[in-house]
Amino acid sequence: MRYAAEPAFVLHARPWRETSLLVEVLSADHGRIGLVARGVQGPKRHVLRAALQPLQAIRFDAVQKGELAQLSAAEAMDAAPLLHGDAALAAFYVNELCLRLAPRHVPQPELHAAYAQVRERLRAGEGLAWTLRRFERDLLEALGVGLAFALEAEGARVDPAARYRLDPEEGPRRLRSERAGERRDTATGRALLALAADALPEAEDLASLRLPLRAVLLHHLGGRGLKSWDMLGELGRLGASKVGVT
Repeated sequence: MRYAAEPAFVLHARPWRETSLLVEVLSADHGRIGLVARGVQGPKRHVLRAALQPLQAIRFDAVQKGELAQLSAAEAMDAAPLLHGDAALAAFYVNELCLRLAPRHVPQPELHAAYAQVRERLRAGEGLAWTLRRFERDLLEALGVGLAFALEAEGARVDPAARYRLDPEEGPRRLRSERAGERRDTATGRALLALAADALPEAEDLASLRLPLRAVLLHHLGGRGLKSWDMLGELGRLGASKVGVT
């Protein structure tokens, strides 16, 4: 199979052998694609190397042979966001989610669009906690495992005054008792309704979404966590910084 001027976002790149890179990209029409970029480490190939950095939007030409495609050309379509600190870690998390959950060679137009959106939100410096919760929601929806956050698993509308666990398969389940420690892993009904309506919740409600959504993601990750979770220790500290839109 040949790819010609295929639009994609670079998710990851790592050195391979002495002069090459192994690159993972996310395209709309073909999903996640693995590329071998040969001979990109020389002094005259800096433009190509720059185009193959994570978060970069590119168009590329390649030939698919087996699991990996052989890259023949790539050009940057814009300037990738320049991110630092927590924003850079948030981008690493977004890319790792796509790498782990997006299957190879399966069209992903909705995920591609969600990635474009989160990329611009990170560029604009929008609140990191809300940016990530929205992307987690959109990622699940794009992969066909999204939840109806405004409806309880039994079908009733979510009660804004109640607290809920998120069942990865069936959606919000109301917390019926409050034994020690149970509230920690539950979201407020207000937060779930806000997430469903794409409306920024209050800070306390927003913070309550992190662990329930992480549990859903961990289920779809087959129980194996992410490096970014380990790197951040507690991703919830993002909830204490830039909660609103700046």
